[in-house]
Amino acid sequence: MFSPEGPSLRELAVQALSSVERGYDLLAPKFDHTPFRTPPAVLEAVGSALRRVGPFDAGLDLCCGTGAGVGVLERVCRERVTGVDFSAGMLDVARERVRTQGPQVSWVRADARALPFAPAFDLVVSFGAFGHFLPRELPGLFAQVRSVLRPGGCFAFPLVAPPRAGSLGYWTLLGFDTVMRVRNALWRPEFVMYYRAFRLGDVRRELAEAGFGVELQPLPELGRRPDGSPRVRLVIARLPG
Repeated sequence: MFSPEGPSLRELAVQALSSVERGYDLLAPKFDHTPFRTPPAVLEAVGSALRRVGPFDAGLDLCCGTGAGVGVLERVCRERVTGVDFSAGMLDVARERVRTQGPQVSWVRADARALPFAPAFDLVVSFGAFGHFLPRELPGLFAQVRSVLRPGGCFAFPLVAPPRAGSLGYWTLLGFDTVMRVRNALWRPEFVMYYRAFRLGDVRRELAEAGFGVELQPLPELGRRPDGSPRVRLVIARLPG
């Protein structure tokens, strides 16, 4: 993270004391050199799974950042792909770096909680953005996704299994969330980023209440936990046709 290409400790501190939007505007030029970017292995695994489900005509990358997920969509969508994010800085980087030879690509600056689209998409994907939404925001977020999907459309995203209670990963995430809660209690504007707030049980319930049928597909190429269960699953939420 602190390589010459990535952000310095000071830059990360300034970002952490900003709003989410401003923080990502500041981080954008170096974002692809941080661990926050979705790993290529995850993108490839999700792309392979979606190729078995698709093809699709039009796809939307929700909270697209610098456009990593657009590369997945261009392989499974035949006509057009749209990336949406509320950080102008991240979109600027995406426009510069993402070049496709497939479907038409466009970029839109908007909040995922107020999407400016008609029901024009067959597939919505999102990678690693849900920690920026509080649990009480999930019903509204999923309603927005539903509003932009055509009948029979899919909402798909990878979900990492939580670390085992008492493990190093468990205490690391708990410590991070605790620090963020203290920071937000003492400092404004808030920076919402809670890794433990997006839980599978809650997600399945809220998706079902939003009208989606939900299935889980293991992504075995991303490894398994000691008990044999997959480390990462692909959540596929589908609207009735």
